[in-house]
Amino acid sequence: MSQPLNIIFAGTPDFAAQHLAALINSEHNIIAVYCPPDKPAGRGKKLTTCATKQLALEHNIPVEQPTNFKQTVEQQTLSDYQADIMVVVAYGLLLPKIILEAPRLGCINVHGSILPKWRGAAPIQRAVEAGDQQTGVTIMQMDEGLDTGDMLLKSLCDITVHDTSASIYQKLAELGPTALLETLTLMAEGKHLPEPQENNLATYAAKLDKTEAELDWQLSAHTLHQKLRAYIPWPVAQFTFVDNKSQQHRIRVWQATTIAVDHKQLPGTILTVDKTGITVATLEHALKLEVLQLPGKKALACADILNGRADWFQVGQSINGKVMENL
Repeated sequence: MSQPLNIIFAGTPDFAAQHLAALINSEHNIIAVYCPPDKPAGRGKKLTTCATKQLALEHNIPVEQPTNFKQTVEQQTLSDYQADIMVVVAYGLLLPKIILEAPRLGCINVHGSILPKWRGAAPIQRAVEAGDQQTGVTIMQMDEGLDTGDMLLKSLCDITVHDTSASIYQKLAELGPTALLETLTLMAEGKHLPEPQENNLATYAAKLDKTEAELDWQLSAHTLHQKLRAYIPWPVAQFTFVDNKSQQHRIRVWQATTIAVDHKQLPGTILTVDKTGITVATLEHALKLEVLQLPGKKALACADILNGRADWFQVGQSINGKVMENL
């Protein structure tokens, strides 16, 4: 067994909490957990603790919640822990140089991509959206850049045509803790070999925006299918249907299949409607919508949607229904 390390852990969501759980169950000592301040959530705007804080409190681990690390007192508090290393997983705060250099072995990060590809906030979603066939986690020595530090270890997994961002998230949540513990063993023994990133191969994974979720039927079915899978569980791909009263309805698409069919219809035209789904023409081939969610309703198979809204979806019509002149 390697020499146990005194670790400060910094993270926020469940993905981070799964890594923290692995560290708690290891030989290492978790001396403090850092996470953002509690935030109001839900209709009642009740202050809610993140998954990482909840786990830390369950194990009586000290919790620190600085707004940022700009204050000298916050920097000194972290330094006073005299940690061997700081592990950062989906923390959400940028760390200044003084923090990066405070622990004896610096700070390492678990990043959800095969660096240098997909640096940035949404590496999982952008990998699925781009049609990548493989992704993984990279354990990285943090520096002042955005995911630019030296790579310490990589663990890979495939992306199948059935994967969504949600399923890849879970795959990486299983890969990450194992890779992290392996890296810590190497670092504790002084056997880690930092590998500089090739910056000319870097790509940027921009944060997702709600406006990206609107399906553009002028794209190919293949491209739309990748976007649909990338936007699950948020913001979920959707289209706007306009009924005969000129009322707009935002309809989410939770599941669809590409159909290799040659057609001469305008993109957005409904080609077929049956209990298996609603097939819509795209620029190239077609997309069969299989699970939809109407506003204020739960997601349902198209067969159930058509039981109540068959008049909305007719062969030969636009999937967007009656288009208002000012749209």
